[in-house]
Amino acid sequence: MNSQPILPPRLRRGETVGLFCPSGPVRNAERLQAGIRLIEDAGFAVKLQGPAAPADGYLADSDEQRAAHLHALWSDDEVRAIVAIRGGYGCLRLLELLDWELFRRHPKLLVGFSDVTVLLNCLVDRAGLVAVHGPMAGTLAKIDEASRASLFTLLTGSFEERIKPRGLEILRGGTGRGRLAGGNLTTLLHLLATPWDRRWDGCILVLEDTNEPLYRLDRMLTHLALAGRLQRLAGLVLGEFDLGGDELANLRLQEAVWARVLELAPPGYPIWARFPTGHRERNLALPIGMEAEMDSGSGTLTLLLASTIPA
Repeated sequence: MNSQPILPPRLRRGETVGLFCPSGPVRNAERLQAGIRLIEDAGFAVKLQGPAAPADGYLADSDEQRAAHLHALWSDDEVRAIVAIRGGYGCLRLLELLDWELFRRHPKLLVGFSDVTVLLNCLVDRAGLVAVHGPMAGTLAKIDEASRASLFTLLTGSFEERIKPRGLEILRGGTGRGRLAGGNLTTLLHLLATPWDRRWDGCILVLEDTNEPLYRLDRMLTHLALAGRLQRLAGLVLGEFDLGGDELANLRLQEAVWARVLELAPPGYPIWARFPTGHRERNLALPIGMEAEMDSGSGTLTLLLASTIPA
């Protein structure tokens, strides 16, 4: 990867956003249609590629077909950015089928989170492109307005470079500067000891997860620490960790995760919690691969646009 990743071209109103399922099939058709309407209401056209209706099983299509759907959208000059419909599981199975040189030659923004974490981080590493950890088409209708706005402003290049989220918890103070990396904890863990692994040295690592009990989260965080992946970070940003609808149980889980992270993380970099990213209502879009600066004194994450090369 180049020392400076490429920032794909911004979208203009009226241009086309491509949608596809890189992992699991659609589970809620009404929510997807509501998401499509929100994209259209924001001024963009929509092009669907591949199956976009509820289906049985845990994969939207065969590995070969899901890879082909992404290649087709990427090769389509009309499509200016690509937003995953949902996550689930399956992106790990695509890695050896994807044309990373195609992605590099025709820079486009890919948006997603959860299982799509795999593709976002590999786009940075293998194609040298900035990618967007943010709301998917199937989640747009259930998130808050600030999260939707963060996605559309990032896509159009008019985003706020200083993010000062409400409710942020500063677990360990200080400042840190590095490239944004990470996303879903479970998904990142599955890349360890594969050819698609990365160390995150000097990065600001973002972690979130959902529907994982504490002992599993502890096991995964301990695994990361034992693998040396928490040793040389520039900063650590913890998003949402939840078990579902019980807010008291979610709060207890989050506090236990914070305590375990503070036990595992070596000194030398700031650690924040309750950053609005993850599977719940708050899911701000973040440009993976772009440098950012954490300032614990002001509780501000500053995105450093100059750390990228415009396409």
